[in-house]
Amino acid sequence: MRSKTVLAIDIGAESGRVMGVQFDGQQLVLEELHRFPNTTVTLNDTLHWDFLRLWGDVQVGIKKGKALQPASIGVDTWGVDFGLLDNQGSLIGNPVHYRDKRTNHMMERAFAKVPQEEIFSQTGIQFMPINSLYQILSLVESESPQLQIAETFLTAPDLLNYWLTGAKVCEFSNATTTQLFNPTTDDWATELILKMGIPSNIFPEIVPPGTNLGRYKGIDVIAPACHDTGSAVAAVPAQTPEFAYISSGTWSLVGLEIDRPILTREALKANVTNEGGVYNTFRLLKNVMGLWILQQCRATWEAEGEAFTYTELVDMAIQSEPFTAIINPNDPVFLSPGDHPQRIREFCRRTNQRMPETPGTIVRCILESLALAYREVLELAMSVSDRQVSVLHIVGGGAQNHLLNQMTANATGLPVIVGPIEATVIGNAIVQLITLGEITDLNQARQIVNNLTELKRYEPEEKANSQSGNWEEAYTYFQTHYSMMDDIH
Repeated sequence: MRSKTVLAIDIGAESGRVMGVQFDGQQLVLEELHRFPNTTVTLNDTLHWDFLRLWGDVQVGIKKGKALQPASIGVDTWGVDFGLLDNQGSLIGNPVHYRDKRTNHMMERAFAKVPQEEIFSQTGIQFMPINSLYQILSLVESESPQLQIAETFLTAPDLLNYWLTGAKVCEFSNATTTQLFNPTTDDWATELILKMGIPSNIFPEIVPPGTNLGRYKGIDVIAPACHDTGSAVAAVPAQTPEFAYISSGTWSLVGLEIDRPILTREALKANVTNEGGVYNTFRLLKNVMGLWILQQCRATWEAEGEAFTYTELVDMAIQSEPFTAIINPNDPVFLSPGDHPQRIREFCRRTNQRMPETPGTIVRCILESLALAYREVLELAMSVSDRQVSVLHIVGGGAQNHLLNQMTANATGLPVIVGPIEATVIGNAIVQLITLGEITDLNQARQIVNNLTELKRYEPEEKANSQSGNWEEAYTYFQTHYSMMDDIH
C-alpha cells in the first residue's frame, strides 16, 4: 500500500508545531517540521494572543511540509477563545486571551440574566469564567464597538481555517467549548444567546470533524476535532469501553467518552462538561488546572535566577517528603499568571498547613494535589454517568511526567496506561486519514495507536510507604476541604 502523509498543525497554550504524519497502512510515523512559541502580548492592560505571528508560523510549517507532498492539512488549537470578523472578512482586533481579567464577575452577570440551571440545560458545559459565553458577555456589558460591527464569530482554529480556505464555519468539537452550543438541538444555543443580549446572527454554520473545508495552495484542508482535547481523546488507545482518560498538559482534562450528553441535575451539581468529540461521541469531563501551576512556578524560579529543567524539578520532588501540604488546583488564585510559589505558600498559610518552602516540596505538593483532584473528578464522572472504569489512559505532553503518572495510579487505584505523548497530533491526523479513506474508522485507528511501542503501564503501589505517603488519608483531607462538587466560582 502506498503511504499517505498529512500535516497536523497543533497549537497549545505554550507552543505550536506543524508535524508530518505518514501512514503506510499499518504504522504512523511522525516528523516535526516546525515548532514555535505561542506568546502573549499585553496592550492597553489587556492580555492578547499574537494571532498574526501564529498565522506566520503556520505558513512556515506548511511550506516546510510541502516536500512531503501532503494529501491534507488539519488544524487544532485550545478552546474558548475567538476572533470576530467584520462585513469585509477582516479580523476586528487581536483575539483576547482567556486568562484576561475582562471576564471578572461576568459569571455573576450571566446568572442575573439566565439561571445557572437553564444555562446548563441548554449547553451542558462546565461553568468556568474563561468560557466564550462570559468573554462575549463582557463585550455586551461594555458596549464594545467590536461586537457592534461584527458579522462573524470564529473560534481560534476556525479563524486559522478561514485564513487557509476562506470558509467561515465553526467545527463542532470546538464550538461546544464556548458554552454557546446546544447539544440537544445540535446547533447554537440561540435562546440563551438572545437572553444574554448577544447578537445571534454572528454565529456561522457548524460542521462535524472530518469536513473538507477547501484547499490551501493545492492541499485539502480537513477539519479534525479542532479542539485539541477532542483530537487527543481520539488518539486514546482504548481496548475496552470501560476506560477513562486524562489529556495532560497546561490543563488536565479528566473524563469519560460517552454517546450522548448528560444534562441531569447531578451533572450540574458536579459541574462537569459535555464537550463534543469525534464521530458522534461526547467527552464527559472536568477541567483541572493541570501543569499550568508547575509551569508558572518554573517561570518564577527562572526569573529569580534558578533555571530548573522539568526533570530536575521531578527529581527534587521524588526526594521530598510526601504530603507536606495539599492544595486545590482549581482554586481561582491559580488561574492567572504570576508568582505561583508564593501563591501556594499563601494558600497553605490560609488553610493552616505547613508551607512548602523548597522547589522540591512545592513541586511534590502540586503533583500530589493534581493526582487527588484526578481521583475526585473520575469518581464524579462515574457517578454522574453510572459507568465503571477499569483502566485510565494518560495522553499528551504531561504524560512525560513519570512521577505524576505513578501518583495518579496510586491515588485512583487504577492501572494507568501512558501514551501517546503526541496524542493531539495523532488524533488530528487520524481524522484526516479517515476522511481520506486510508483508515476505516475510529476503532481501527485506536488499534493502530495501541501498537505504538512508546506506551507505558503504571500499576498502583499496593500499600503506603515512606516514599509515596498515605493516599487514602490524603484523599479524605482533599474531599473534606476542597470538594470539586459545585465548584462554580
